[in-house]
Amino acid sequence: MKACRMKSSHPLPSEPERILIIQTAFPGDVILTIPMAQAIKTAFPLSRTDMLVTPLAASLLSGNPWLNEVLEFDKKGMDSGIGGLLSVAGKLKSREYGLALIPHRSLRSAALAALAGISVRIGFHKSAGRFLLTQVVHYEHGAHEVDRNLSLLNILLPEIKEPNFPWLYPSENDRLRVEEFLTSHGMTEPAKLIGVAPGTVWNTKRWPEERFAELCYMFASDGFEVLLIGGREDAKLCARISNAVSSVRSAAGEFSFLESAEAIRRCRLLVSNDSAPMHVARAVETPVLAIFGATVPEFGFSPYGSGNRVMEVKGLKCRPCSIHGGKKCPITTFQCMLNITPGDVYGAARQMMDEGV
Repeated sequence: MKACRMKSSHPLPSEPERILIIQTAFPGDVILTIPMAQAIKTAFPLSRTDMLVTPLAASLLSGNPWLNEVLEFDKKGMDSGIGGLLSVAGKLKSREYGLALIPHRSLRSAALAALAGISVRIGFHKSAGRFLLTQVVHYEHGAHEVDRNLSLLNILLPEIKEPNFPWLYPSENDRLRVEEFLTSHGMTEPAKLIGVAPGTVWNTKRWPEERFAELCYMFASDGFEVLLIGGREDAKLCARISNAVSSVRSAAGEFSFLESAEAIRRCRLLVSNDSAPMHVARAVETPVLAIFGATVPEFGFSPYGSGNRVMEVKGLKCRPCSIHGGKKCPITTFQCMLNITPGDVYGAARQMMDEGV
């Protein structure tokens, strides 16, 4: 990773006392930022390390031993607009942070750190708020996001040691809640339990609903128990799939983030679009079979670690069409998804299991 420093009147602290990580993007992005907190706390165990996230993502970090406190920035709600920005910045200022690490590349995130009077502000050279940073690090396009985020620490920590994996920490109550749900639906054999996450915010990152239904039917026909995973926004989608395949059970909208993590932890395998459940699965050590359409793994957001597999259509000149995906295929063919069949996905899943997943 390349690192470059801007001239600054504020020297880097050798032993920072109060550190703030600012990551107010999607929950999946927050998961991929967790290794940064792990590395900081390992190197500076006496430092106070907090993370600022959105209210939606905050529950993911419950019980995380690498963070002292999780702070919320409701940027689309009560903290929206200039007034909200200034209010949150004032609260952060009162905490007297000396160092801010800003993996989120938005102007708003960099502005928060500057307005909060944090003397050392480290972020990426691709940040829209680069001019508000005191040190910048080169954003490596070919690297995984976990490793990119960790590169922000290179200025402080030339060698980052373990742990560097994005862990989540479901509680005992989370475990009991999931156990009760699975038992009530007769899903009691871990070796047979397959998780399927058919939802995503972006339409062009979503494998078609009917193909997920056909895939679920294939799993069920071979004696596997299929659990549909998702948030409240995915409940109707998952209900339609479970209605189409009667033996499939939907937990969409039933669980909190960490309860969903516990449910995924119990699965032998998770099949997912390029979306947050894919990252949740890796944070509880469940192998992932990820379906990529509009986006590509080279962006750095593929399942982290080994033992995973990505289904994608290579060689399409139109792909990738954007970094996040969109509402519809720009050229109306949607080949990136339609060229992936349920048989392709099922065959890949069975191969993963035959290989020891």
